[in-house]
Amino acid sequence: MQYDAFLLISFGGPERREDVIPFLENVLRGRNVPRERMLEVAEHYYHFGGASPINAQNQALLAALKDEFAAAGIKLPSYWGNRNWHPLLPDTLAQMKADGVCRAIAFFTSAFSSYSGCRQYLENIAAALHQVGEGAPAVDKLRAFFNHPGFIEPMIERTRDALAKIPGERRSEAHLIFTAHSIPLAMAQNCQYEAQFRESSRLVAEALGHAIFHLAYQSRSGSPSQPWLGPDIGEALQEISAERAGGTTRCTDVVVIPIGFISDHMEVLYDLDEEAKHKAVALGLNFVRAGTVGTHPRFVRMIRELVEERLNAAADRPSLGTLRPSHDVCPPDCCPPANVSGSKFHVSSQQPPNLKPPT
Repeated sequence: MQYDAFLLISFGGPERREDVIPFLENVLRGRNVPRERMLEVAEHYYHFGGASPINAQNQALLAALKDEFAAAGIKLPSYWGNRNWHPLLPDTLAQMKADGVCRAIAFFTSAFSSYSGCRQYLENIAAALHQVGEGAPAVDKLRAFFNHPGFIEPMIERTRDALAKIPGERRSEAHLIFTAHSIPLAMAQNCQYEAQFRESSRLVAEALGHAIFHLAYQSRSGSPSQPWLGPDIGEALQEISAERAGGTTRCTDVVVIPIGFISDHMEVLYDLDEEAKHKAVALGLNFVRAGTVGTHPRFVRMIRELVEERLNAAADRPSLGTLRPSHDVCPPDCCPPANVSGSKFHVSSQQPPNLKPPT
């Protein structure tokens, strides 16, 4: 396949206090979330002056990729579009159309496959292409990278660095807690999200020879009456504290690894560094948080390798562990939305969105 542009697609975030409510209204459009809950989440952003770091982190990743592409001789202009805040995806695709781009290869900033982390982005692209109209570029996505060496190796390094902050005599008994964003259980049953999260975490823990590790979830936003993936990070910390009180563990240290996120954005800075850390300290646990991959050179190189994999139709598709590499083209039944009470999510038997430009 011939490509003439690279497109980074992400969630987006506010950059000033005045952006917070309009941004959250974009995020929650079509979802039956009480306004009080939205205002509660807004306070998380106000705590940091109203600015999410995600846009700056995407800009840094894009800059690193431009250098990586140039060094490898990949002559693809780079673009960036968001789901929920500027630069919005329709505006980016309109600019690409004006620049004469015909076909772009897209990288989604989600390691694991789910409706919200993959298929919804495909729907966003399809809607944006329809909005831009005739002459909009076609867009193809790169495969999910949950078990790619270029993702696992930096996470091993980040986790090792975090463990090094614990005194040597306590390090082997420290508990690793890998976290990812929680999703509705009905949605999780329709995708490989949980299995991919588990596999990535296992690969990191086993590479470090650390047998004691847990999976936990964070940042859920749904109704308490709806079952979501758990345990929550707070519940995981409570369980470790209870085991210590009961004498089944001597653990005094926890290392939290947000492997489900590729940068230190709001749900890492607030939900972990503020809320989870505060709970851990209250429970008498020493809390250390591992970094995300961010612009780690190996991760940046991985994205370049994924692009080359598609440019060259490479048969070699690097992966680690027991799960196969993810697919390039999503099949019709891939990651369908789930029936979630109180929202407009629904199970669909339709084909995936057509990502070719309108004619």
